[in-house]
Amino acid sequence: MMTKMTRLTASGLLFLALALVSCGDGEAPKNTEKAANAENLIAVGFSQIGAESDWRRANTKSMRETFTREKGYTLIVGDAQQKQEKQIAAIRDFIRTKVDYIVLAPVSEQGWDDVLKEARSAGIPVIIVDRMVQASNADFFVAWVGSDFRKEGDIAVDWMEKQFKDKKELKIAHMQGSLGSSAQIGRTEGLRDGVGRNVGWKIVVRDSGEFTQVKGKEVMERFLSEYRDIDVLYCENDNMAFGAIQALDDARVPYGTRGGLKIISFDATRAGLKETFAGNISYNVECNPLHGPRVEKIIQQLRDGKKPNKIAYVDETAFDAATIAKEEIDSRAY
Repeated sequence: MMTKMTRLTASGLLFLALALVSCGDGEAPKNTEKAANAENLIAVGFSQIGAESDWRRANTKSMRETFTREKGYTLIVGDAQQKQEKQIAAIRDFIRTKVDYIVLAPVSEQGWDDVLKEARSAGIPVIIVDRMVQASNADFFVAWVGSDFRKEGDIAVDWMEKQFKDKKELKIAHMQGSLGSSAQIGRTEGLRDGVGRNVGWKIVVRDSGEFTQVKGKEVMERFLSEYRDIDVLYCENDNMAFGAIQALDDARVPYGTRGGLKIISFDATRAGLKETFAGNISYNVECNPLHGPRVEKIIQQLRDGKKPNKIAYVDETAFDAATIAKEEIDSRAY
């Protein structure tokens, strides 16, 4: 299925580590020369979107904990700081220095054909994680690992239908994630279809909080300046929900178990579940960031000459403030 990859040379890996400092957060691997001299190590280049949320940091941590030198890997991480051009530059550095595998968490779905074609021509398998890419050729990447974002949206809407079944009118504020990302697209589609089939449901205001707490607070403040009579805040990740909670507290607007609007969030990070347990977030849909072991399984399948599944969804659940147990928070890995 693939030819044997050329290992990184010491000078090549050192060059790549230095290059990624300029396009990321300076997180080039420690002990670079020592790792590079061990020619039996499997080189994995990981282009990460950034560190904009608790979920994203947990995703990177999972990769670091999986692809360790002790397990026979050297992992090169490039933090793109939310910029697609930085990701493309990082991937081209991975190709130039002949890593064995490329892992990409794409900032958006579009615009990857050229660089993915270059990786394929170089014989380097590309594994996509989290957000999907829209490629003109399915062979530009070998596998994708992530969440069924549309299903997450459907799960949230199903809870809303049960929670508000006796309410004739439902005013919804919709705080979207980064526009064009798979998570934003899927979760937005779920809400859109829910509004379409429920008479009386109306999205009264919508804007993007870009998956960050700071922007989430800013957007919620603007929502409240326009609409005080909101029944539901449909918020597409935990960090934006944290910002929204700050804005609601500042404005003395009731929410959660204290009455007032209900907050629906996504990710179900440990911090998010603490807010759910406290009754501030009413419903939290899980988005599992622990992709490292799943990516390693795909790499091992490729090394064994096997063909991995093209699409692999992670297992996920959801948490209701009315039923969540403290043990579910304490056992959280992220």
